[in-house]
Amino acid sequence: MRSKTLVLSLLVGVLWGSSFLAIDVGLAYFPPLLFAGLRYAIVGVVVLAVAAVMVQRWYPQSQADVGTVLIAGVFMIAGHHAFLYLGLEEVPSAVAAIVVSLSPALTAVFASALLPDSDLTGLQVVGLLVGLGGVVVISDIGVGTVADVNLFGVGLVVLATVSFAFGSVATRPLRTDLSAVALQGWAMVLGAGLLGVTGYATGESAATIVWTPLSIVSLAFLVVGPGIVAFSIYFSLLDRVGPTESNLIVYLEPVVATALGWAVLGEVIDSTTVAGFVAIFVGFLLVKHRSLLPSWERLLGREPNAHPEADGTTFSRSD
Repeated sequence: MRSKTLVLSLLVGVLWGSSFLAIDVGLAYFPPLLFAGLRYAIVGVVVLAVAAVMVQRWYPQSQADVGTVLIAGVFMIAGHHAFLYLGLEEVPSAVAAIVVSLSPALTAVFASALLPDSDLTGLQVVGLLVGLGGVVVISDIGVGTVADVNLFGVGLVVLATVSFAFGSVATRPLRTDLSAVALQGWAMVLGAGLLGVTGYATGESAATIVWTPLSIVSLAFLVVGPGIVAFSIYFSLLDRVGPTESNLIVYLEPVVATALGWAVLGEVIDSTTVAGFVAIFVGFLLVKHRSLLPSWERLLGREPNAHPEADGTTFSRSD
């Protein structure tokens, strides 16, 4: 069972990590906001169809249901992906993946600010500062065949990460009974609509999309691989290991994105970038050390003790 869980976790990490390269390639053919909107419109419809077949209550019925869908759709789909896709026009895919890995630490910070029972400890504050220091380091790097990292582009990706982290915390007090699959589907459809409207309002047009075999492959891969397949596996992992351990998948994504960026696009990430990623990962370990303790105890063959700081989020991020 542990071997199967590890393999599935690695597969999700590889699929989500490869999405940064696929987005990077697709942005040469699609306007960014319409690209993100089209992708999540397709994935959202498929996820909702699955929810309608698999779960009894697959559509919003209460104010909490509607509120959760609205927050998730606005911040975790529309806001997150609008800033991410715009940022990927300015920075390499590997750099974006590294900055996005700050998300779990930022989630803990928003939880401490918005939820009464989630105060940050001194060690967690240190972890956040270490993670932010990693972003600062990354903002000043050079990348092989690409010009020095654009500070504006890094800022956009940071805003994408902030938007997702804020949304994941803001949904928690609503305590919806809507299934996680249905919630994701409705949020994707709503977010896709907002992305499309915003795209048209800012001058994007579907007429500028260039349909080529490569652009079609890019969109199809994002829909099927990081979208439908990875989401299906992720939900099964949530049942097996819980959200805290599932969050570790995010730290495989930059590794995959960097390897693919080097192999396909010739991007060479220097040692400074690696140092920034290590700082962000160490920051995550410090911020989430209490919720990770049960994982280490299980690894050592011991029965985990009760620990504070449970991360109840069930919303995943498929970039």
